Amino acid sequence: MILWKKIMKKCKVKLIKVLNSYTALRTYKLNFGPQHPAAHGVLRLVLELSGEVVLNADPHIGFLHRGTEKLIENKMYHQSIPYFDRLDYVSMMVQEHAFILAIENAMQINIPLRSQYIRVIFSEITRILNHLMAVTTHAMDVGALTPFLWGFEEREKLMRLYERVSGARMHAAYFRIGGVSQDLPGGLLNSIFYFINQFKYRLSEMVELLDKGRIWRQRLLGVGALSKKDAINLGHSGVMLRSTGSLSDLRQNSPYETYNKFKFQTPIGNFGDSYDRYVLRVDEMFQSIAIIQQAISNIPEGPHKCNDNKYVPPIRRKIINDMESMIHHFKFYSEGTKIDGYDGYTAIESPKGEFGVFLSSNYKKSPERCKIRAAGFYHLSSFNFMVNNHFLADVTTIIGTQDVVFGEIDR
Repeated sequence: MILWKKIMKKCKVKLIKVLNSYTALRTYKLNFGPQHPAAHGVLRLVLELSGEVVLNADPHIGFLHRGTEKLIENKMYHQSIPYFDRLDYVSMMVQEHAFILAIENAMQINIPLRSQYIRVIFSEITRILNHLMAVTTHAMDVGALTPFLWGFEEREKLMRLYERVSGARMHAAYFRIGGVSQDLPGGLLNSIFYFINQFKYRLSEMVELLDKGRIWRQRLLGVGALSKKDAINLGHSGVMLRSTGSLSDLRQNSPYETYNKFKFQTPIGNFGDSYDRYVLRVDEMFQSIAIIQQAISNIPEGPHKCNDNKYVPPIRRKIINDMESMIHHFKFYSEGTKIDGYDGYTAIESPKGEFGVFLSSNYKKSPERCKIRAAGFYHLSSFNFMVNNHFLADVTTIIGTQDVVFGEIDR
């Protein structure tokens, strides 16, 4: 009997050790990315899992860090424009727009009405570019390949519009201080009008293809849901905030350029989940089509940039024939433009949310300080909150619905 008790005691000790080791192994850590195709190339997630349930997610960023803000502080104002094309490299001209508006606010210069209309047209074209990428790559991450192929065919048409107006398919540097670099080439407005008329039918086909698939709805409904209060506290903006029912759109709340002249609606959601965010991005593309149509119908004739040569270089044909224009051109590109003491923040409604630029100047040809407020940085910082107690398969869904681009997050 004593021997039996000793045997049972030893077995109990061994069983407790096994149970303890099992408990320790019950939660484990997993590296998700940066090699994972759904991790956008440069995101490393350290996930703590219990089975397939995510308990904790720790995003590791910085793989794409280039010191953009510090580089801008060592360049003349007009030299820094191309850096903004390379932040959110899916929404190129919109990023330029924020920086240009910040400089124009600091210099207190007015730009011609025609250039404002041109900026709005290409900002909304850029919004369609971004949302097409967001929706179709999100669908591919979830398992639907066809919308991705259809969407990229439409994006190629938009890239050609970029190329026709600026000479570059992506990094356009088209928005300039005082207006745009050159006027619209002949026939471009007709091409834009033709595109938006056929695009709305193709967009409807893509939506029908996704919405009729029950797998798409099952993977998105109720996943990554946020309340209005949580979204505000986490610093969300754009689609991420509007999906919770908050009417937050800087184009309407704080209109810039000519947005107050157009009639359009800002779609809002109810549940703040991944499906709501998908629906809002689709609805925003239809609203962008409406804005572009109104802009094309009402765009006035006139100069494409202001004629104050202290802030804007003269056009090329004047440089050849006019000595004063030659001097202005030389002074602009050799000495740049100096801004009196100024501290100000300028924000626009980018496709991903509020994109802002804080400029501080001290009568120098380059900013004393340039701080960029990237919407994706705040969205990614809330990833742990959104993914908590979801399945591992939902991680790709939530990353896709956040629509993060690491050029602006890492900077």
